[in-house]
Amino acid sequence: MREDLKENIDFYYNEQGYMVFTEAYHLKRGYCCDTGCKHCPFKKDKKPKKRLWEDNKNE
Repeated sequence: MREDLKENIDFYYNEQGYMVFTEAYHLKRGYCCDTGCKHCPFKKDKKPKKRLWEDNKNE
C-alpha cells in the first residue's frame, strides 16, 4: 500500500498554490519522471527515466 505524503517533508505548496515535491520525496520514489521537477536529484543524469534498480548492462 502507498505511504501517505507528508507536507513539508515530501512536498510543499509554492506561492502560486502548486504542490512541489521535495528532494526527499524524489529519493524515496527512486527515479526521475523526466518532467523537470524543481528539486529532482536525478536531473544531472543525462539518461532520463533511469530507475535505480534497473540493471546497468548496457553502460
